[in-house]
Amino acid sequence: MSLLLDVFGFLDVLLRGASNVLQAFTIGGVIYLVAVIAPIERQAPGLARSVCSGIAWSAGLLAGVEAVILTLKGAVLMGTLDIAIDDAAGAGFALAGTIRGVAAATIALLAASTAPRRSLMLLASAAMVAAVVVLNNHAAGRLDNRAPLMAAAALHQLAAAAWIGGIPYFLATLARLPGRAEWPETARRFSTVCMFAVAGLLAAGLFKSWFYIGSPDAIWGTSYGAMTSTKALLFAVLVTLGAFNFISLRRAAGAPATTHMVTRRAEVELALGIAVFFAAASMTSLPPAVDLPNDRATWAEIADRMAPQWPRLSSPSHAALSIPAIQARLDAEAAAAGQPAPRAYIPGGGEPTPRNAEDIAWSEYNHHWAGMFVLAIGILSLIERTGRARWARSWPLLFIGLSIFLLIRSDPRAWPLGDIGFFEVMRDPEALQHRIFILLIAAFGIFEWSVRVGRITNPRAALVFPAVSMLGAGLLLAHSHALANVKEELLIELTHLPIALLGLATGAARWFELRVPPAQRAVPAMIWPICFVGVGLLLMTYREV
Repeated sequence: MSLLLDVFGFLDVLLRGASNVLQAFTIGGVIYLVAVIAPIERQAPGLARSVCSGIAWSAGLLAGVEAVILTLKGAVLMGTLDIAIDDAAGAGFALAGTIRGVAAATIALLAASTAPRRSLMLLASAAMVAAVVVLNNHAAGRLDNRAPLMAAAALHQLAAAAWIGGIPYFLATLARLPGRAEWPETARRFSTVCMFAVAGLLAAGLFKSWFYIGSPDAIWGTSYGAMTSTKALLFAVLVTLGAFNFISLRRAAGAPATTHMVTRRAEVELALGIAVFFAAASMTSLPPAVDLPNDRATWAEIADRMAPQWPRLSSPSHAALSIPAIQARLDAEAAAAGQPAPRAYIPGGGEPTPRNAEDIAWSEYNHHWAGMFVLAIGILSLIERTGRARWARSWPLLFIGLSIFLLIRSDPRAWPLGDIGFFEVMRDPEALQHRIFILLIAAFGIFEWSVRVGRITNPRAALVFPAVSMLGAGLLLAHSHALANVKEELLIELTHLPIALLGLATGAARWFELRVPPAQRAVPAMIWPICFVGVGLLLMTYREV
């Protein structure tokens, strides 16, 4: 139970992100079925069955995730407040989660059946799922403008689902209808749905931002504003990809080359959309910017923090860090009193770790050397592109070196440098996130090296690179730092957001390189190594003071 309490915050963000994605696939599938497939069902009867199968899977998984969230939240509530299970079951979140789970399960059963008026019942159940979410978001807790904000939140939910949640079904349709007469009509109908969805998202987003952000300085001066800006940037990229697809579909709908490029862009749209859903999940734990009028970072403070400086090439000693120094003092005092020494730091204790100047220098040193690894990876990737240095293809091995470096230094409180055990430190949510990143880095390095040197010959294996890049970037968007200073936490977050965006760009460019015809690969093949170079430079100039 204590371990669950320690890592619940991080698990909650991941589960809410998964819930957002599955909800979009569920509601988006229902909208796609009714608005796109139903009018052509007689000409292509197998399409409805395929879409319903996808809806059933998404809704069933959504019901399962809701059950897990309810179980975890109930356990945390009982563990922290020492209340009975029936009291926990009567809490507002439990009732809302139960309704949402039952509605999702109903959608799964309806999608798998051939009941009369199935579409109408599916729409009603999908509306129930969205309504429960709206009743538990920021809008429902406002004392002013509650009704219009809840309406905007509902529009935002439905529009995102209709657009991003409909893409998997559109991709499945493209695969089943190449060259068929129904293809142009299907593409036209889905494009129309997406246009309305984009308009709804833009309107709802601007309306919510007006009330939740409130002033220009909150856009860059608060975590909520920074995350909203990041979502807006990704929204612009998604709209651009969608616009290219819209133009392609209007000019040469059904042509094989058009179908191919539309599919590739839609795949990247889907991946970026999933990243946005996880960013949205991390924002649910942030108070709206308008509610934090104090401790905002000014533009001058941000510019000062972002100003590049020469990398830190020397590290402070481990003994000079705050926790080892405090522990040494406690050990000396306990020895003098003939008593056992208390621990200076208990993972997951809920208290921010004290930090001194040496802690800051230690963190900056870690980021700067990590940046040198990533910069070297980007440069070697560009050298490999020339075709004149076969040895450069082994650049993924540098990821293994980076993972070892981070394993040793990312959490100096823990093994092998500190007194806290390897697994015990993961009771701290930040340490747990670090361990997950390290595992991803090492696994990615080994796998990609095996692909590059030909040890793994399956052509689909190369797709792991962009998938892991986007996964890591998505996790970085949800990454948090346990700091007592709200402004300092924001300033650190502002240094991580550009890295996450470059990670998404890396994955998207590499995906295009692998999936488009050879004649169109030159540009994306240059973009992702340059993104690596950009990440390396950002890390090398990272500062915490």
